[in-house]
Amino acid sequence: MDEQRSTVTIPVGDVQLPADLMLPAQPIGVVLFAHGSGSSRHSPRNVAVARTLNGRGLGTVLVDLLTPTEDEVDARTAELRFDIGLLATRLAGIVDWLAVERPAGDVPIGLFGASTGAAAALVAAASRADRVGAVVSRGGRPDLAGAALAQVRTPTLLLVGGLDEEVIALNEQALAELGEVGELRVVPGATHLFEERGTLDQVADHAGTWFTTHLSRTTAPSHRS
Repeated sequence: MDEQRSTVTIPVGDVQLPADLMLPAQPIGVVLFAHGSGSSRHSPRNVAVARTLNGRGLGTVLVDLLTPTEDEVDARTAELRFDIGLLATRLAGIVDWLAVERPAGDVPIGLFGASTGAAAALVAAASRADRVGAVVSRGGRPDLAGAALAQVRTPTLLLVGGLDEEVIALNEQALAELGEVGELRVVPGATHLFEERGTLDQVADHAGTWFTTHLSRTTAPSHRS
């Protein structure tokens, strides 16, 4: 499969955010990744999942939601990585950029969030219901999305490791708020980071099926002025 790889800088508000794009020749959709606390767009787990999605005909966008300067501050204080409002606002801005600039073409958009990035993805999905067609959370903290959970209208898959008991409980609470748009799947034998053999492959497979199924039912995003 012919693929186009590129690194771009995406303007969001008053910042410029670096992102890695991987686009199959004829993508059926594009998935924007929101990494977890203390991670980056180079996260090996997210990169591995992205490769699986690419193989299913989905474009992927892995982006750093903090600028290099902000990341240096966050490395000392660990405050910005938990600023769900800030991260969600930037994700929503990137969704808008994808819809207007259309680097993947006029295709549906999905969000993949890990850890705290999952909360930001859900808040962004709630604010961009007309543009986001599916959400997947990996070992996420969807509970941190707060009141936005009840406003999500986008099909959302919550993936949690079977040995990650505390996070399972938090995801069950979030699932109750999501209602009928949410689904929780537990990956047996997996801890929080899905480091056990074969468990990340299961995450990628679940995510790929979720996105190809739900994005195929979604019309391309509308264009706001």
